[in-house]
Amino acid sequence: MRIVLGAMRLSTSPERDEARARTTLEAAVRAGFRTVDTARAYGHGEEDLGHNERLVGTALGDAAVEVVTKCGMRRDAGAWIPDARAKRIREDAEASASALGRAPDLLLLHAPDPKVPLTTSARALAKVKAEGLARAVGVSNVSRRQLLELAAHAPVEAAQIALGAYDDLAVRSGVVAHCLDAGIRVLAHAPLGGPERAKRLARDPVLVKVGERVGGTPIETFLAYLLALHPRIEPVVGARSPDTVASLARAHDLVLDEEALAKLDARFPVLATVRTRSQRQRSALREDASEVMLLMGIPGAGKSSAANELVAQGWERLNRDTLGGSLRGIAKRLDERLAAGTKRVVLDNTYVTRAVRSDVVRIAEAHRARVRCVHFDTSLADAQVNAVRRMLERFGRVLSPEEIAAHSRGAAYDPAAIGPHVLFRMTRELEPPEADEGFTSVDAVPFVRRPRSGQAAVAVAYATVRSEVLVDVLRSAPRDAPVLLYAWLRDATDVERAASELAASSGRDVTPAVCTHPAGPPICWCRPPLPGLWLAFEHARGIDPAASVLVGTSPADKTMASQLGLAFRGIGP
Repeated sequence: MRIVLGAMRLSTSPERDEARARTTLEAAVRAGFRTVDTARAYGHGEEDLGHNERLVGTALGDAAVEVVTKCGMRRDAGAWIPDARAKRIREDAEASASALGRAPDLLLLHAPDPKVPLTTSARALAKVKAEGLARAVGVSNVSRRQLLELAAHAPVEAAQIALGAYDDLAVRSGVVAHCLDAGIRVLAHAPLGGPERAKRLARDPVLVKVGERVGGTPIETFLAYLLALHPRIEPVVGARSPDTVASLARAHDLVLDEEALAKLDARFPVLATVRTRSQRQRSALREDASEVMLLMGIPGAGKSSAANELVAQGWERLNRDTLGGSLRGIAKRLDERLAAGTKRVVLDNTYVTRAVRSDVVRIAEAHRARVRCVHFDTSLADAQVNAVRRMLERFGRVLSPEEIAAHSRGAAYDPAAIGPHVLFRMTRELEPPEADEGFTSVDAVPFVRRPRSGQAAVAVAYATVRSEVLVDVLRSAPRDAPVLLYAWLRDATDVERAASELAASSGRDVTPAVCTHPAGPPICWCRPPLPGLWLAFEHARGIDPAASVLVGTSPADKTMASQLGLAFRGIGP
């Protein structure tokens, strides 16, 4: 029996009934279920930790049933709060063994804890196994990147992930493929999408029709299809009554013929890629196959320029900024264009994760098209400069946080108006492309900044305005070199006064520039070391950064100079 009985709602439901719960678990044992899924946190709250484990342990007794449980999760007023500290993992493992009456067969980290390094959690799991507190260990609710890091420090034997009719992210992001290639069991939780969406799934026309032909309900038919995807995929399905247990057993035994599988593949095309991945033969592509070029990278990486060059060569371009909609919508357009016979299509969007790239690969493969990926590999600093320069070219100024927000959605959306948080987020999310995603080829294009022409200038941090170093820099700078006096202060008055004094004493054109925005995560482009203040000055005056110098005193000043390509003169130790 490869369907895993999920016991969570036997304890978390507000109207839980322990007698019915024991009857349900006992029915599962009689029906041949070999695995039951529970967790330390399944109960009504922190004071009810271990309720589900005690229930499962009592009902199963000494039955030969594998018990999967989870550690590293707190409950607070109904909330689920990851706590993956080594101490908590060990305490949970010991408490689970006590509640179950034996060491669990498989102990999973319930979820990564953003406050705890993954290596710490992984080593704690490895230690738990080594000391016999669990026979095997694994992970739950992880990304591919997290899975790789955890598996490097712990003997991960299973991964429990959301996978089913309404959630295919684990397929699109490469988690499922990695597990299957590495021999890791895939425990697919929430395959029906929860109680409410399961009702909708039961009315799905394709499942209804296929189920009538093969002799199963729509739900049983879908579970049978999930089992048919791969032998190491085990759906975790909740049951609160013996009747549901019996239905799950029928789903396990339901046989889907090739006609049924073909119809379900068409209904669930992303899930179908798991079943058909071993059948894909990219080497068999025809010489005249269509070509798809996927240009990816964080905003400001140079994708648009490359796409325009390909358009000039006859490629058809699909770009979300010009066409609108979502990346899923762009993928649908690709499907339509390839079906219409278009031979060369270029898609230049961010595509920073495997998940969003997967739709392009899947559709290209369905049309027997080659799909090449070009990664515009640009540093965050270069992308920030490019983004602000694009903003200046589009609007003539660096936009305020309010203007950036106004252009971030709806009819006023403008890709030239992104804020710094967009680049920070996409840099965190970036997953460099790999050939195992299904690409015909993967190429990386490093960003190289073109030299700029213009006059020299001097950037001056306000803290250095009365320093001897500044006097020396101004003495050696060209006489017509303008000066930018910049600061991050709540009030610009002192900086404006200092600019007037510096202009009078040096005989130079001095421009004051102050970021007055609050502390916290940056909401503007003008807070040093972000490049907005300098780039606005550079844009207005026609400055050559390579001929310019920045006089500063802080690490932020030095970082700003380095990122902009300015020489740096520092003050202090």
